[in-house]
Amino acid sequence: MKRILQFLWLILGVGCALLGAAQAAGGLAPDTWPQFALVAEQFWQLNLPHGERFDASGLTLLPDGGLLTINDHAPGIWRIRFLAGTNAADLERLPNCFTDAQLAPFAKEKVGRWDCEGLARDAQGRLYVCEEANRWIMRFDPKTEKLERLPIDWSWTTKYFNSDPNASFEGVAIGGGKLFVANERQLGRLIVVDLATLKVERDFAVHPANSKARDPHYSDLCWHGGHLWVLMREARVVLQVDAEKEKVLAQFSFSEMERKMAVAYNTRYPTSTMEGLAVDDDFIWLCTDNNGEARWIAPGDTRPTLFKCKRPDVKRKE
Repeated sequence: MKRILQFLWLILGVGCALLGAAQAAGGLAPDTWPQFALVAEQFWQLNLPHGERFDASGLTLLPDGGLLTINDHAPGIWRIRFLAGTNAADLERLPNCFTDAQLAPFAKEKVGRWDCEGLARDAQGRLYVCEEANRWIMRFDPKTEKLERLPIDWSWTTKYFNSDPNASFEGVAIGGGKLFVANERQLGRLIVVDLATLKVERDFAVHPANSKARDPHYSDLCWHGGHLWVLMREARVVLQVDAEKEKVLAQFSFSEMERKMAVAYNTRYPTSTMEGLAVDDDFIWLCTDNNGEARWIAPGDTRPTLFKCKRPDVKRKE
């Protein structure tokens, strides 16, 4: 009996070791990268254009420091105009962008409404938008006012695609000659496309520290400083990622910030409301898609919130 028990313990130990190795290989073991808590230096409510619902589901910075966002309930790209002396900002739609005439060529193939999500800008000033329902990447050139659908063959990654149209593309970023696309969930993957050839090169996944979830949820992407930045709404974190090595460099939590009474939403889901991410040398910007819900302290006020957070990883000269 003693030898049998010893044998069983040996088998259990080997099994646990193999499980741990498998988890580490899949990026699921606890990691030791730096972790920071984000604090909002300032926040604004985004005024609803014409009083209509606006679910801000993407964010990108312009060279002049301006910010653009999108609404997942209608096509279009909007500039955020800050109002002096207030904690509010107006949303101003870019002219001649996603017009009926520009959208007409895609009408026969379009499934459901236009569900625009992630937003990015390349060095030529062209703007990229994820369209979730159809798994399209749309590109708009402000110089020519041309809107096109990129002819990307996704067959390499269809094994990750779920039939749920709301579990599809949820973020896009441009950097290092690559187009990065986030497949949100079921199964969550980060897809790398060569921007010159529009060919899928590879895909990978990153996880927050100490996460055991096998299906990471990605909500938006950003490229800055040679790194990919990944917003994970369910985990309430932003990850700084070395995309070439597919390795997490740092983790930034916004859990406490988002739950403060002044900005907390009365949401119908247990996950975070953040769906917009932009990063620069000094700040991390986050924006909510609060699904038309109001904040606890302001019943009836369904405006999204934009957060400006100092980067705690950057040392500043006094």
